[in-house]
Amino acid sequence: MTDHKHQSVSQVTRQIKTLLETSPSLERVFIYGEISNFKHHSRGHMYFTLKDDRARISAVMFAGNNRALRFQPENGMKVFITGNISVYEPYGQYQLYVKQMEPDGIGQLYLAYEQLKGKLEREGYFDPMLKKPLPRFPKEVAVVTSKTGAVIRDIYTTIKRRYPIALITLYPVAVQGPNAVPSIIRALRQADQSQADVIIAGRGGGSIEELWAFNDEELVKTTHSLNTPIISAVGHETDVTLHDFVADVRAATPTAAAELAVPSLQEWNDKLLVNHRRLQKATNQQLVSKRDRLRRFQSSYAFKYPAQLLRQKEQELDRSLEQLNRATKRLVTERKQYEEQLLNRLKRVNPYELYQQKSEALQRLDDKLHRALKHQYSDKANRYDQLIAKLTILNPLGTLKRGYSATYSNEELVTKAADVSVGDSITVHVQDGQIEGVVKEIQNNPDGMLKGVEHRDESNNQ
Repeated sequence: MTDHKHQSVSQVTRQIKTLLETSPSLERVFIYGEISNFKHHSRGHMYFTLKDDRARISAVMFAGNNRALRFQPENGMKVFITGNISVYEPYGQYQLYVKQMEPDGIGQLYLAYEQLKGKLEREGYFDPMLKKPLPRFPKEVAVVTSKTGAVIRDIYTTIKRRYPIALITLYPVAVQGPNAVPSIIRALRQADQSQADVIIAGRGGGSIEELWAFNDEELVKTTHSLNTPIISAVGHETDVTLHDFVADVRAATPTAAAELAVPSLQEWNDKLLVNHRRLQKATNQQLVSKRDRLRRFQSSYAFKYPAQLLRQKEQELDRSLEQLNRATKRLVTERKQYEEQLLNRLKRVNPYELYQQKSEALQRLDDKLHRALKHQYSDKANRYDQLIAKLTILNPLGTLKRGYSATYSNEELVTKAADVSVGDSITVHVQDGQIEGVVKEIQNNPDGMLKGVEHRDESNNQ
């Protein structure tokens, strides 16, 4: 029979584990001790005992954490460990779960690193809101690094390949040793006071001791005070220094820093070509649209009625369209040639100072092209309206609408009295139909005046 007042062993063990894992003082512990009973399991995990002259604790470092170790742990080795305390439930045994481990000597640097990082972070030096944006088109790039080695060579090569018009100014420094920190601080201040638009500061990879200059508190505060945007490129991608946190941008490698610092001139050339193609496509679409509209007008009744005049005007329109096409192609070709000239000048001369001027010139050309197209279209539209007006005047149906009539006899148009005889059948066409009749009487009017219609001499009314 189960007593509800008593707990099972697993329940008590679970409570102890929960207490240990939720204790703020045990969530992240820093321990110094000596390794004994070390065993590297075939699955990659490391099991050992950490001891001093008064106590010992079981420890485990799983494979996911120990892959980054820069040394091989051994029995008798004294190490600095960062981890947390928990309970291994099957044995009811508390143990240390190791996250980081460094041998004695180097571990002190890591402890100092973590403590200084926490202090600077609390003081707001790493606040993302304080990061300055990098300039889009820098004229000058300042590089703070050693004057020898692969770093400056990689940065120089990358910048010249991507953006050859940029000026590169090297501020040589010692990147390690006792003179490294004052040398780097002095160079950063000089670069900040120069005409540089962006600063790249860094060095190649190395051990924590070799990179330690970039963890210096005074150096971090100096970088924080700079007015010029700065890119940190210290070590390899896995190397992280306090300078990386305070810089405006952190680059994984010096090459990556150079790519972040300057744009790709080739990419901008490609964008310019894309915009040119878009403009050309838009122009062609406008021409197709206007041509389709013209074809609809050509197929309308008003154009087909006087066939001979229509054919003549169609030929004139075709010639006008050909002229419009030639003019458009000429304008596009001239603009393309002008853009190519700009690109060639851009490759030969530093264009930064003329950038705004040329951009405005390009816009004026664009406006000129649109105005020319609009003017061409307006001229042709006015010409079309004039032709329609002429056709309307020539349309015989319009004469009937004004009150006149047309008389036919034997399907022949009667234009004078002699065209018919008394008794002939006639058909009179008016605006809304026709009237059938027979000639009863013929009267000649040699003077051409209509009987029964009053005629006024307009000259007497002046």
